[in-house]
Amino acid sequence: MKPGKLITLEGGEGVGKTTNLEMITHYLREQGKDVVVTREPGGTRLGEAIRLLLLDRKMEPPDEVAELLLMFAARAQHLERVIRPALRVGHWVLSDRFTDASYAYQGGGRGIDPTRIQALEEWVQGSLRPDLTLLLDAPPEVGLERTRRRGAHDRFESEQLAFFHKVRREYLQLAARFPERIKQVDATQPLVVVQSEIIGHLQCLLKSVPSPA
Repeated sequence: MKPGKLITLEGGEGVGKTTNLEMITHYLREQGKDVVVTREPGGTRLGEAIRLLLLDRKMEPPDEVAELLLMFAARAQHLERVIRPALRVGHWVLSDRFTDASYAYQGGGRGIDPTRIQALEEWVQGSLRPDLTLLLDAPPEVGLERTRRRGAHDRFESEQLAFFHKVRREYLQLAARFPERIKQVDATQPLVVVQSEIIGHLQCLLKSVPSPA
């Protein structure tokens, strides 16, 4: 079978990733694709345990370097147990966040030198990069207001507003650096418009895939 595709969904808090993840999954399956839906940190038993450590406000807060290394530890397991095996058999993998989130949150938000993140990216991923990244973008004030309606916040959602502005700035810089891969979508638009734009980007990716012989 032809190798599958890796699609990642990125963005700050409250931009609508969960809602649009469901729509994308349904759309791709309608197109006849076998879709594996996963998330970061998480996706494996080890990854989900690391996720709990990272998000639980009652746990000892990790040092910024420890936080980054935990993210990549979960990612290494995720790649070997879920992502690479799925891609090898032709499945399409849809991940709620991936390495761009490390650049945004640990790089932009925490201020870690991006060259350190890049070194980990190259070590853990090799040449593997997403085929398409959908960046749902909204001002932090808008996203955080949406998260407040959901109730209790995890450790990241409890950060100060300035942190999320730095995260957003880094995401936008990544989109400017990699416009062929990262497609920015204004998440403040009505949902029907957001999803129409997303489907347009998915259609471009589908058209780029050779038809079976």
